Amino acid sequence: MPSNQTPLGALPARFRRERVLIVGCGDVGQRAARQLPRALRVLALTSSPERVPALRAQGVTPLCGNLDQRSTLQRLAGLATRVLHLAPPPGEGRDDPRTRNLLRALQLRGTPRALVYGSTSGVYGDCQGAVVDETQALAATTPRAQRRVDAEAAVRLLGRRQSRVRSSILRIPGIYAPDREGGTPEARLRKGTPVLERGDDVYTNHIHADDLARACVLALWRGQPQRIYNVNDDSALQMGDYFDFAADLYGLPRPPRVPRSAAQGQLSLMLLSFMSESRRLDNTRMKTELRLRLHYPTVETGLLSNK
Repeated sequence: MPSNQTPLGALPARFRRERVLIVGCGDVGQRAARQLPRALRVLALTSSPERVPALRAQGVTPLCGNLDQRSTLQRLAGLATRVLHLAPPPGEGRDDPRTRNLLRALQLRGTPRALVYGSTSGVYGDCQGAVVDETQALAATTPRAQRRVDAEAAVRLLGRRQSRVRSSILRIPGIYAPDREGGTPEARLRKGTPVLERGDDVYTNHIHADDLARACVLALWRGQPQRIYNVNDDSALQMGDYFDFAADLYGLPRPPRVPRSAAQGQLSLMLLSFMSESRRLDNTRMKTELRLRLHYPTVETGLLSNK
């Protein structure tokens, strides 16, 4: 991947090497770091000092800072040429002050060339099973998704005000991977958690964590200014069919199917919120503009990869 197409201007020689900052360097962030060319310098913002040795062991330079404390972010000013922002919003409220704090810090002394923000497909709300591309109007209904809408707006505003910054937004559905903690439906199947009967079931969308990491890296270089990308595989499964396939794969009983009226008394509010939204994401733009070739084009191929 070319990293020297645009000169770094008047920066001192020691800063002329491309520097990628990963904010929210959890599982996907670390996978993305492993995808980056070794010629780059990779940095990661972490609020947990205990994670510093592990990041260093992966060849990542850790920077201690907290998105909830603006004073700890000043060192990020002018530091990175490209930024991958994967940190989640706070767990309450309807806005995302963390993203706004980060963007303020990034603008204190120059701006990065590219900013990629990992959002959620939940911003679309319930589309009643329709195929949805990136032009679909936002209809977030949960506070969790509304916080993402707020973060997206802040990222896009930065791109409009700072023409030098190519801001891209990735709308991400359910992330899975056999080697990711909680990355398969096996634990839920072992609990016997029910799914909706076919007449009430919803379409669900997925992306393998490794394919998502590759999309993140590609967007840092190939993402178009002010562009939004659905980042999902080619599966078009209803939720119950997904769990049925997984149950057969793991040799477990298929989950019981219940009507929506009965589910409300058996499932958590979080699960019910996922079961109240149905959509099928169109990933054409991801394939044509980011030129991502999926290693795991369906959840079947992704789950079977560990068998």
